[in-house]
Amino acid sequence: MGDFAAGLSAAGIRRGDFVGLEVAADGQFAVAVNGSVSRVSADEVAGADLAVQPRWVVWSQETGRALIGVGVRVATCWDVAAVHRLLFGGWRAEPGYVWACLHGEAPESVAAASGEPDLFSVGMDGGEVPGLGAAEAVAAAEMQLAALMEQGGAALVNTGLVNTGLVNTGLVNTGLVSTGRVSIARAESTAELLCAELAADGLPVGLAAAEELLGEIIGERPRGGADAAAIRAERDARVLRHAPDGVACDLRSPLQVKALLAAAGIDVPDTRAHRLEAFRDSSPLVAALLEWRKAERFATTYGYGWLDENVGADGRLRGAWTGCDGAAGRMTASSGLHNMPAALRRAVLAEEGHRFVRADLGQIEPRVLAVVSGDAALSAAAAADDMYLPVAAELGVDRPTAKVAMLAAMYGQTTGHGGAAARRMRTAYPVAMGYLDAADRSARAGQDLRTYGGRLLRMSGGSLSAAPEGARGRYGRNAVIQGAAAELFKMWAVTVRARTAPLDARIVLCLHDELLLHVPAGHAEQAAAQVGACLTEVTGRWAPGTRVRFIADIAAIGCWADAKGGRPPM
Repeated sequence: MGDFAAGLSAAGIRRGDFVGLEVAADGQFAVAVNGSVSRVSADEVAGADLAVQPRWVVWSQETGRALIGVGVRVATCWDVAAVHRLLFGGWRAEPGYVWACLHGEAPESVAAASGEPDLFSVGMDGGEVPGLGAAEAVAAAEMQLAALMEQGGAALVNTGLVNTGLVNTGLVNTGLVSTGRVSIARAESTAELLCAELAADGLPVGLAAAEELLGEIIGERPRGGADAAAIRAERDARVLRHAPDGVACDLRSPLQVKALLAAAGIDVPDTRAHRLEAFRDSSPLVAALLEWRKAERFATTYGYGWLDENVGADGRLRGAWTGCDGAAGRMTASSGLHNMPAALRRAVLAEEGHRFVRADLGQIEPRVLAVVSGDAALSAAAAADDMYLPVAAELGVDRPTAKVAMLAAMYGQTTGHGGAAARRMRTAYPVAMGYLDAADRSARAGQDLRTYGGRLLRMSGGSLSAAPEGARGRYGRNAVIQGAAAELFKMWAVTVRARTAPLDARIVLCLHDELLLHVPAGHAEQAAAQVGACLTEVTGRWAPGTRVRFIADIAAIGCWADAKGGRPPM
């Protein structure tokens, strides 16, 4: 381990320099330094990361998962697939496709090439890396850079080849131009390491508490198939006892439920919950139906089967995590981690001797709009703890109406109360509205967009190209805000990951605009202070010189549900 770290130092590798890293077929790791490829052990990787802390160049999150599997967690990386998705949009990121996109070639041309050495069949003999020559690579990269600059996109491109020994990492930049967006690519890359750690660590869940909650909502755990059927029939009966005489209904069929409601004198265009809420107090049938839906969702999606499948014997809820959804760039998770009903938060309990530190960003979207649009008036409003108050004063309305106006502007609502309020925004905040309107027009025309951080939002091709113009416009104006907010959030998350590591803190959940850390109890208050300091640090890095304040509600708690009070202004 020490020899390898010393070897990196002797090679002139410094902190933050690019060093290729990939999992070899035999489970070892391949490292590329200055064009030479070597096999190394996981311990050697860990030693080099501790002594030198280079920016490991990995193909995808898979490398991070392999390292974690043998007990190694590196500080940072440059994730080729993540940077590709940032630059070129979408989800697809296999090697041939990435290389073709980077050099303006059709992906099929790479896939069709055979019989000659290519970029993805590099030997492991420790010799020079075959493939394109450096001059050709630089020329191709410069062409790509020119194309991106013409499009006004982020200039994150390769000016030289770094090869892991197994695949070519053509998106590594060794001579970044000063667009200020490189930090976004670095954060997106390290977010993939965080995702691998989230998947491995899991979210602490009190199994006994979870069983008790499910018992309250859907009844005791079924003892077998017949028992499960009987419980289901009893759940249905609590609704059907309120049905008109002689009317039968399958409650899992929206059409039959609509007919049932009509028979009871309730005429609605559909059976969505927001339509039925107006009848809850006046109709025992509707009240029972709404309660049935809550229980049915738990029973079918978050019931005992879900608990058995996703929560391990160690009391950790685990799922797969990705740093990008392939659209606007938000983090995603499986196993219900991003859609867990609020009632189940009572079962998310810190383990003995630990506390959660929970941090939730407040009014993130309007504050992001103030930054990305450069609207001075909106930026001034965002200096307030509750920015809807100065917005309300400027519009001459109450706070709830001001909030509706802001959200309507970002989501493209043009009718009703929201639409009327949004129209007042055009006079008060013309620069911000102009920014949203420009995204709307481009999306309607099928023109691709880029977020503040440089992520390509594909509006041409795919399912969006077939959507009505209005839907594309609404998607575009919201995606530029959602995407920028996701970039800020991930930069905050990876900074928190780094700064709180000495406190033995682990991020265990990233939920849209919310972080949940699991921390030794003695370090909880210090970790909470560090999370707040990280937000200030990241704001200055993400938007240098901004007047916009980003705020968060931060608290040390023992149960996730305890965080429901004291939230920042919404």
